[in-house]
Amino acid sequence: MVRPDLHLPPSFLAWLAPLLAAFSRRTRPTAAALAIGALLAVGPRTVTNCLRVLGLAEHPSFTAFHRVLNRNAWSGSALARTLLHMIVAAFVPSGPIVVGLDHTLERRRGPRIGPAGRFYDALRTREEKDPTSRGLRWLSAMVLVDVPFAGRIWALPVLTALTPGKAWSERNNRRHRTVTEWARLLLLTLRRWLPKRAIVAVMDGEFAALELLHALRPSMVVITRLRKDARLFDPPSNEDKPGRPARKGARQPLLSTRIADPATRWLRVVQSSRTSWRSAGWIEYTHGTALWHHGGKPIVPILWVLVRYPDRRRGPEAFLCTDTGADPRDVLDCFNRRWAVETTYEEARAHLGMETQRQWSDPAIFRTTPVLLGLYSVVTLYVHQNAERLALSPRRAAWYPKPAPTFADAIARLRQHLWFERIVTSAGSADMMEPISPALQRIIEAACYAP
Repeated sequence: MVRPDLHLPPSFLAWLAPLLAAFSRRTRPTAAALAIGALLAVGPRTVTNCLRVLGLAEHPSFTAFHRVLNRNAWSGSALARTLLHMIVAAFVPSGPIVVGLDHTLERRRGPRIGPAGRFYDALRTREEKDPTSRGLRWLSAMVLVDVPFAGRIWALPVLTALTPGKAWSERNNRRHRTVTEWARLLLLTLRRWLPKRAIVAVMDGEFAALELLHALRPSMVVITRLRKDARLFDPPSNEDKPGRPARKGARQPLLSTRIADPATRWLRVVQSSRTSWRSAGWIEYTHGTALWHHGGKPIVPILWVLVRYPDRRRGPEAFLCTDTGADPRDVLDCFNRRWAVETTYEEARAHLGMETQRQWSDPAIFRTTPVLLGLYSVVTLYVHQNAERLALSPRRAAWYPKPAPTFADAIARLRQHLWFERIVTSAGSADMMEPISPALQRIIEAACYAP
């Protein structure tokens, strides 16, 4: 089989070398070409579209690129582990690592999408009788970091897993796991990869399950939302009584009752902001410790934090932390970072073509979306480490005084860099010192900012 001349950017390939080590020597060039093609492509991130942008539409060896996803042997876990260590070394060299975990629905239809099932769809209105859609539900663990060139918190995906429906698991003789079981598996995997670092896992209320909190509490700190009708108890007294020792003490008032109680003491503070150029509003909070108990489930000691908003922009909210000695302000700050996860999912759809791929085989389905989400972290990491050389700046206009670069600016600048390297590599002895005309610059900018 004739292997194509790819003309890939040499400096970017050298930077990708630790990640490409997860592939065999024969697969590395095609895997690197697919990654660069996915970054440069405009529109759907299909394999054929990636080949077109690399100038390989007429090459007869196109099946070699499809085999990277649907047949070749390589470990996604090894790729995720390398990416995790690169992100931690660049953004969180010391201190606790805050990990956000949430799921999203990739809407895919058709009988050949085997692992797809019907799951809750947040985009469907509550008035509809069936608020579900058919698709693939992905659960992703993301490192929540402060990105210096953006001046805000970003969520960088490192480990993503497909959570198929029960019907697919039964058809393929696989054990069916609930979404909380998958969450435990992903977070304990990160714990195994980072044995000497403190980890704080931040999740939404769907993951506030006593079994999950009990399983993760020895390994990491967990912060989630908390039901305002949760059954909270005092610790058991030390009195010697006949019979089995008590597991819990007196019942505490419901959190919903504390909100309306005039005797509740509230502390007013400024809410932490996710950006460096904008301050957040005022909040009032109260906190305490308790044992969270539900019949037939493990008892978990928690720190609960109750928040209300003086401007009434939102209703009162409750949060929990499995570290009873934590500062309530730190708990609220960590949970506030979690909103960056939703931004990452949205930007992955807008700029990396998530939901536009068209693979049908199960191996390709299981691999493609985690790789696309991983490219989000790759773009951020590369631009962070080469921000001065890339001269990153936000795309401003008279009607949009953009304060700092966003992911759209980062991937556009990386595209310009990759195109320039490809042109230099392909041109050989061409004179690249001749200035580019303003009209051509506008065309290049439009192409690099295209979704």
